[in-house]
Amino acid sequence: EAHVIPPGLDLRPFTPVPPSDNPRPLVVHAPSNREKKGTRYVIEACEQLDVDLDVVEGVPHEEARDRYRRADIVVDQLHAGWHGVFALESMALGKPVVTYLKPDVVERSAEGYGIRIPIVPATKETLAGALRPLVESAALRREVGAASRAYVERVHDIDRVADRLLDVYRSL
Repeated sequence: EAHVIPPGLDLRPFTPVPPSDNPRPLVVHAPSNREKKGTRYVIEACEQLDVDLDVVEGVPHEEARDRYRRADIVVDQLHAGWHGVFALESMALGKPVVTYLKPDVVERSAEGYGIRIPIVPATKETLAGALRPLVESAALRREVGAASRAYVERVHDIDRVADRLLDVYRSL
């Protein structure tokens, strides 16, 4: 009988910026904790690919958000099994996001929200392979990025989340 309310995000500051056509895409990773986010695996995977990597840390949030806007691909984390606010902000910007997602969580989310999370799943072992199609295809980057924006608009928009929360309170 529990109600799951997703985290809400004010989408107004997040004007979508589609990934570029750059043949050498920019991968952005913003670890709050390098060990917990699997940063060394992100660095290792990017060294195997024809990409530039921007590890965003230790900067004010507005500067970080400017660097997220320049991303062609975003890698969130490789250990937790779910995405965080960084992934939601990146998706709101229209970026394809790669992260480790537990399969059962993905299924429950699709059932609960009626839409699949368009995050590209990866583990530390599969990250380079998961990134490769995005690196090789600007069209795929844009397609996944557009699906990402649509997802956060439908599931995480702060106004929709507030309405859902009010509906739950009314039903109690």
